[in-house]
Amino acid sequence: MKSPILIYTEETPNPESLKFVVNKMLFQGGTADFKTAEEALVWSPLANELFFFPYVKGVYICNNFVTVTKELNYDWEAIKLRLKEFIKNYVAEAKPIINEGFREELERQEAENHSSRDYSGDEAGIVQKIKDLIENVVKPAVAGDGGNIEFKSYEEGVVTVVLQGSCSGCPSSTITLKQGIEGMLRRMVPEVTEVVSEMG
Repeated sequence: MKSPILIYTEETPNPESLKFVVNKMLFQGGTADFKTAEEALVWSPLANELFFFPYVKGVYICNNFVTVTKELNYDWEAIKLRLKEFIKNYVAEAKPIINEGFREELERQEAENHSSRDYSGDEAGIVQKIKDLIENVVKPAVAGDGGNIEFKSYEEGVVTVVLQGSCSGCPSSTITLKQGIEGMLRRMVPEVTEVVSEMG
């Protein structure tokens, strides 16, 4: 007997993004962030179908939740129930969420992005500290809000991170970034002078 799929929504700091949480693992040990229907078509049957709704602007899948970012001219009250019902039924039918090979593609892209920059000496130690803090302290907090953060680079005191999910384009993400993340990294890693972000 299959256990029924339960689903509830959580608000995120981004008024345009809503987190749909289900009682089933959707994509473990990674994040899948789809900004365009084209990307979704290749890698995620669930995200692809969500993009058929005219008000869906972005889909982010991680662990047991889907964060949907809507187009500005729609109101959550008008569309939330329809999306909730759609995701619940999709998961209940055990349809594929993420295609095979997606994780490998992510790893390939990441290797490509990071291969241009090798850190050595003191810098390597600083970068490791920054990565550990982002991984163990910042990431869990950001995931709670339906988003994700990834380390991109460190150069002369400036840490560049990539924001995904509800964090991407969120009005309060700048405050979180500057007051929260930058403040903490500067305290814990004195070499850090600034944290800047790119949208994932």
